[in-house]
Amino acid sequence: MHTVVVGTSGVTASDVLAVARAGARIELSEEAVAALAAAREIVDALAAKPDPVYGVSTGFGALATRHISPDLRARLQRNIVRSHAAGMGPRVEREVVRALMFLRLKTVCSGHTGVRPEVARTMADVLNAGITPVVHEYGSLGCSGDLAPLSHCALTLMGEGDAEGPDGTVRPAGELLAEHGIAPVELREKEGLALLNGTDGMLGMLVMALADLGTLYKSADITAALTMEALLGTDKVLAPELHAIRPHPGQAASAANMAAVLKGSGLIGHHQDDAPRVQDAYSVRCAPQVAGAGRDTMAHAGLVAERELAAAVDNPVVLPDGRVESNGNFHGAPVAYVLDFLAVAVADLGSIAERRTDRLLDKNRSHGLPPFLADDAGVDSGLMIAQYTQAALVSELKRLAVPASADSIPSSAMQEDHVSMGWSAARKLRTAVDNLTRVIAVELYAATRAIQLREGLAPAPASRAVIEAVRAAGVEGPGPDRYLAPDLAAAEAFVRDGRLVAAAETVTGPLR
Repeated sequence: MHTVVVGTSGVTASDVLAVARAGARIELSEEAVAALAAAREIVDALAAKPDPVYGVSTGFGALATRHISPDLRARLQRNIVRSHAAGMGPRVEREVVRALMFLRLKTVCSGHTGVRPEVARTMADVLNAGITPVVHEYGSLGCSGDLAPLSHCALTLMGEGDAEGPDGTVRPAGELLAEHGIAPVELREKEGLALLNGTDGMLGMLVMALADLGTLYKSADITAALTMEALLGTDKVLAPELHAIRPHPGQAASAANMAAVLKGSGLIGHHQDDAPRVQDAYSVRCAPQVAGAGRDTMAHAGLVAERELAAAVDNPVVLPDGRVESNGNFHGAPVAYVLDFLAVAVADLGSIAERRTDRLLDKNRSHGLPPFLADDAGVDSGLMIAQYTQAALVSELKRLAVPASADSIPSSAMQEDHVSMGWSAARKLRTAVDNLTRVIAVELYAATRAIQLREGLAPAPASRAVIEAVRAAGVEGPGPDRYLAPDLAAAEAFVRDGRLVAAAETVTGPLR
């Protein structure tokens, strides 16, 4: 099994994916253990002094003015975890919780939090044992970290609350720790606070969304090319010299992908109209511009994620010169903005894909295809309602594109009076990515059927490879009406797990 070593300088996106999705094991580097011990010495020294230090010998948030005596500090740290574990609603997905815990461990290992090495080791042990704390949908405002979600994770480290075992059964966390020989942690000064303050949930979801969108944007280029082919469109608009004079890198990459898929097509430019078609509709002609803008948005979001993956997000933080300083680095605005930005791009990509699908089904605009791609139009409805489903998904994508980060709601008696709502931005982006997968699947279903209805014209070799693979995956081709939901589900799975991209790349080579 792959092992991820956590040091003091952050982690990579591939590390997050390996731990969250592939169950990679975690080890702490010697450097990280030394940094943890050194920072803890500073915290212990400050705890022994009479002067109040936020998070070490004071209360939290609006209660930070109270100095806490040494005999109450362990209780203080336990209490912050218990009281902040106040999430509600459905459980959050296992991969999100694993990413959340792993990224908190990343910051802990930076040596800027003052947490003891044994706490970090316990975090790694819990992840390695496949124990997943129960975290709920609602509870984070995305400002002083993802407080409620992280608190539920910290509660498991204390042997309290509920968690899911490696077998998928939810049980008391204490029982699961005992079964795996893991001793619950007894939190000391600052440790409870340090386990809760971070953008880890929203960052983990950003990293996973970027990974999924990397596949989906290639998938969208492929389905756009298939639709262009099915509509007997012109690929002249994909010429690299046209994209060179508007030098957006994402646009050039999408155009190159479409051109690669269409290479050798016998349908492209084979107009059946009385007059040659000068240009295609925007949804076909401008596919590289729209998908390319989304790709460039992803590049910006990836840069933000890379910076955040290298960050130590906590409050207060331990500095190399021995100071322990309060700060605002836990505010989620940088991550929240790009999560919302991606949701806008996802909505637009889904919207243009739906317009292409509708064009394939409309006999007045499809250049010779049967109405709704039906076998016997009137007796058969063809893909009429598949497009309704796609339209409903796109309408939902537009609602999900409304930014969460433009909102703020004050909390903690106005101490935390401006928040990022980054967790909410991340949650709606996950839904948007899921729905985009379905939208692309419907276009794939329609375009492959339409190409097969163009009898006597040979599709591109890459298109042929996609059609053969999707049919082998259980998505049926042209014919009389049948129960469509299973076909659509199979098409969705074909897109989601990357088989669409893999099928095209057997001919094109790696797409960009």
